[in-house]
Formats: sequence, C-alpha cells, structure tokens
Amino acid sequence: MTRPQLAEARRVRAAELFEQERSNVEIALMLGVSDESVRRWKRVWEKAGTDALRRRLATGRPPKLDDAQVERVRTALEQGAQAHGFEADLWTLERVGMVVERVTGVVLSRASIWRLLTGRLGWSLQRPERRAVERDESEIARWIAHEWPRSKKGR
Repeated sequence: MTRPQLAEARRVRAAELFEQERSNVEIALMLGVSDESVRRWKRVWEKAGTDALRRRLATGRPPKLDDAQVERVRTALEQGAQAHGFEADLWTLERVGMVVERVTGVVLSRASIWRLLTGRLGWSLQRPERRAVERDESEIARWIAHEWPRSKKGR
C-alpha cells in the first residue's frame, strides 16, 4: 500500500473505533497517531461521516499528458538523445521538451518538463563528470606507484 492509502485506512479504522465508542486516547494508541489527529478525525466524522475521512481525488487542472503519452515519451527518451538527432547523448530540459512536442504534439514549460521527468518518470538529475580529455589513467597510476614515493622520501 502507498502512504496515502495507509493513511486513509488508518482514518477509516478510527471511524470504526468511534462507532464502538472507544476513547480518543485509546484510538490514538491503537493506531499509533497523536491525540490531536484523532480529535480532528472525530470532528470530521461527527459532521460528515466515514466517507469524509476517505481520500479525495486531486483537484485542479488535469495533466497535459495522459499515461499513454507519458509512456511514449519514456520510450523515446530511453532511446537516447543521439537517436533524436542531438550531437551529445545528454538530455537537457530543452531537448526533452523538443522530444515531448515531437512525440505528443504537446508543448510543455520548463517547469512542467522537470515535473514530468522527476515526478511521473522517476528520473533524477545526473551531471556528467568533468575530466580532461588528455587524462591518461595508466600514466597517473605509474606516477603514483613510482614517482610519488620518491618525492616523499626527498622531504
């Protein structure tokens, strides 16, 4: 169960206990919540019944992309940036926005693209490591093994 589902189940269980005329303190101990939460739930329950303690659907504007569109975007992004004509295989908000528009025909703001990536797709910010192109790992290992001990002896 998700956290919201667990919270709803706890409130509904509290309503059952209210009907059994259990004390608020007893209910709080049984459910592992604060006395104040039980008092607040009881006021709601007395005014509007058990249904008022259930979760309500999210209000507000519906998302611009439905679940099927989000999955099409996910599939497209998993192909990599180069598969969509970008030079480097790195995703930026602008690039993701262009792919979203190509795949779905929907234009999203930068903030909406970020929410899509982090919220609905579960992605996180990844930054590439910055390393010199000339870096030679074998030469570094050789220097650490041979030169560094010699320079330390000279101190």
